[in-house]
Amino acid sequence: MPEQILFLTGKLAEKQLNQVLQEIAPEAFEWQVRQLGLKVAALMTADMIKRRLGDTDGADRILVPGRCRGDMDALSHHFGVPFERGPNELMDLPRYFGKQGKPPDLSSYSVRIFAEIVDATGLTPAAIVKKAADYAADGADVIDLGCLPETPFPHLTESVQALKAAGYQVSVDSMQPEELLTGGRAGADFLLSLHEETLWIADEVEATAVLIPGSPGDMASLERAMTQLEHRGLPYIADPILDPIHFGFTDSIVRYQQLRASHPQAEIMMGTGNITELTEADTVGINAVLMGMISELDIGNILTTQVSPHCRSAVREANLARRIMYRARLENMLPKQIDSGLTGLHEMHPFPYSLEQIQELASAIRDPNFRIQVSAEGIHLYNRNGLTTHEDPFDFFSELEVENDGGHAFYLGVELSRAQIARQLGKRYVQDQPLNWGCALPATSEDMNHYQQAGPTKKQGKKTP
Repeated sequence: MPEQILFLTGKLAEKQLNQVLQEIAPEAFEWQVRQLGLKVAALMTADMIKRRLGDTDGADRILVPGRCRGDMDALSHHFGVPFERGPNELMDLPRYFGKQGKPPDLSSYSVRIFAEIVDATGLTPAAIVKKAADYAADGADVIDLGCLPETPFPHLTESVQALKAAGYQVSVDSMQPEELLTGGRAGADFLLSLHEETLWIADEVEATAVLIPGSPGDMASLERAMTQLEHRGLPYIADPILDPIHFGFTDSIVRYQQLRASHPQAEIMMGTGNITELTEADTVGINAVLMGMISELDIGNILTTQVSPHCRSAVREANLARRIMYRARLENMLPKQIDSGLTGLHEMHPFPYSLEQIQELASAIRDPNFRIQVSAEGIHLYNRNGLTTHEDPFDFFSELEVENDGGHAFYLGVELSRAQIARQLGKRYVQDQPLNWGCALPATSEDMNHYQQAGPTKKQGKKTP
C-alpha cells in the first residue's frame, strides 16, 4: 500500500499546495490536504494543531509547514501518528520528495506595456525601429514615441509609419495638439495625453485617447473627459498620473484607487517612470511593488521608460512582474515562490548545502580537480588533498600551487571571485556557471520558454480598446 500523508496548511497556500502535490504525488504516495482555518501557514503552531486537527484520516505521517513552531514529538505522541516539518517554502516540496516539479505557467498576463522612446525626436526612423525591436524583445506591447517640449519632430509621420510597417502598435506622447493630430493621422494606435481642452482630437483620428487631468490632481476634469468620450462612443484609457515620492506619490495612489472604485469597468493606465526614474534605488523591487498595486486595482496599461542608467531593464522587469502578479492573482496566492527572476541581488535559498554536507562530500573526493562550493560559513575549495575554507579569494592563492599554470590560476580566480560575490550577496553559486541576476539581464531562450510558450495572452473578459 502506498504511504498516506496528511499535509496541514493555511488558506493562502491551500490551492497551490494541491497543485504541487498533484504533480509530484501520483508515483510517490497518497495524500490529503487539511486547511486549519488560518490564513498564513507559517503562523501555525503545535498547540493550534492540537486544538484544530481532530482526526488524522488514517494518515501514516503528517507534514506541517517548515516554519511551524512547537514540539513535533509531542504531537506525534498525542495523535499516535508521526509529525514532521516539511520545507520552509512550499515550492521546495518537489525537492523535498526528490522531484523537480514543473515550472509555473507564466504565459499569461493582463497588463499592456507601453515602452516610451524618450529621445525619439533625435533619432532617425531607422534608429527608432531598431530601439523598438529591443523593447519588444523585452516584452513591450506598444512603442511610445515621446515628443519633447519646444523640440521639432519633423519625421514624426515617417516614424509612426515605419513602426507600423514593422508590425508594432504605436502611441504618440505629446502635450502639443499639432503633434497628437499628426501622429493620429499617421496611424498611431494611441495618443498620450488628451484632456478636456484637447478632446476634439479624438474626433479627428482613429487612435484611442489616453486621458489625463486638466491640471495636476484634478480628478473632476479627468472624469468629465471620460464622460464626454463615453457619450460619443469613443474608446479611452484614463491616467490619473502617478506622482514622484514626496511630491504627491501617496495621494496619487489614492486617486487610482478612487478611480477604480467609481469606474469599475474603465481602462486605466499608470505611468511608472515618475517612481523608477526619480528614485535612486534598484528598479526590480520598485516594479514588483507597483505591479502588485496595478494587479490589485485591475489596471490594464502601464507606461514605462528607460532613461536613467539604473532603469535600463525596466521593460524586462515589468514584463516578468506582470506575469507573476497575474499568476498570483489567478491562483489567489502570494506573489512568492512563483519565479525567482525579480530577486536579482538576493535569493531565497542561496546556500543549499551546509558545511557538514560539504565536508562529507569533500572527504569522498579522490582526484586532483578542484571543486568550489559556498555556504554561510565561507567559500570552500577542495580536492583529494583536502578542503580549505576562506572568505577572501586571495587567501587561497598560496595554498593552490598554481603559480606555474597561468590558465588554471586564471580559471580559479574567476570562479573564486564569483563565489565571493555570491556569498556576500546571498546568491546561489554553481561552479562553471555565471551568477543568476534574474530579469536584470536578458533571459536566454531557455529561460524564456516557460512564460512565453503561449505567446502574449490577455486575460479573458477584459475590455480592450
